[in-house]
Amino acid sequence: MSETKLAPRDQGAPDYTKFLHPVMVDNYGEWDYHERIKPGVLVHVAKSGDKLFTVRAGSPRTMSADTVRIICEIADQHCEGFLRFTTRCNVEFMCREESEVEPLIATIGEKLGWPLGGTGPSVSNIAHTQGWLHCNLPGSDAAGSTKALMDDLIADFTQEDLPNRVHISSSCCQINCASHGDISIIVQHHHAPRIDHNNMQICELPKVVAICPAAAIRPKLVNGKESVEIVEEKCMYCGACHGQCPSMEIRDSETDTLSIWVGGKMSNARSAPTFMKLAVWGIPNTPPRWPEVSEAVKKILSAYKETGKPWERVGEWIDRIGWAKFFELTGFPFTRYHIDDGPEALSTLNRSAMVRL
Repeated sequence: MSETKLAPRDQGAPDYTKFLHPVMVDNYGEWDYHERIKPGVLVHVAKSGDKLFTVRAGSPRTMSADTVRIICEIADQHCEGFLRFTTRCNVEFMCREESEVEPLIATIGEKLGWPLGGTGPSVSNIAHTQGWLHCNLPGSDAAGSTKALMDDLIADFTQEDLPNRVHISSSCCQINCASHGDISIIVQHHHAPRIDHNNMQICELPKVVAICPAAAIRPKLVNGKESVEIVEEKCMYCGACHGQCPSMEIRDSETDTLSIWVGGKMSNARSAPTFMKLAVWGIPNTPPRWPEVSEAVKKILSAYKETGKPWERVGEWIDRIGWAKFFELTGFPFTRYHIDDGPEALSTLNRSAMVRL
């Protein structure tokens, strides 16, 4: 019997080494230093003397096939066909000759019209969830609010005059697929899901019960049919159940609002990762431009730019000046919702009978 030829394995991440620029391959692990020539333009210098120039442009993330073809044509014209997307959806074009940098910039402006920036102490491109375009759970449109916000923050993207890099993320539900950031915009629901008991049979009830992170859902017979009920004192209005079962509607155009969280970041050589904390809540969910969100974010960036020290991230700046000063500088009201009363509050609250500000 002849051997059956199997199809090549295509699961998992591809081998990135196949897509490296030739200069990166020749000098892998042998880089000497890098510099920022100007906002959006970097040069990496190897110990051999080889140089690799990078031009970073901010993309809208959601792109048509025609736009992707234009990007590839620019890379073929100026960069030997090499480019990469960053984790925050910037597009980086790489070329080995400095003489190619200015023609490359001109072509990006002519064919794409995208701004250059997001390098050094600036606001990088905003990471966001799918919003109304694709997600089955959005209470807001993360992609649309990102566009509106970046229109107002474009100077902070194209210039490098902040104390340090600022990562902003925007999520259209409380599950927060956009992850943590120095500043994060997240939708907030204010009531438990409304259950359509007559239509619950379309859902896999064991999965609906199991997906609740707060164990607030339990099985129940309603009018002789299998359904569920919600223990409201446990429900934290995250919406995970609605993503599993459309008969549990949590979205509400009348009550949904937005909140802004600050201080989140990944770990580095100096410090551990930090979680975000609430800065302001109850912001109106007002598409298509969300002006109240832009106003609040600009207040935070203005105070950070004015009083932050070089190399301080937003969370480190707040830790230094204190939360009382943060609310004073931004003008946000301090409410009972800002009090940390979660399971890990022992490590963040003052363990004393005396209140220290």
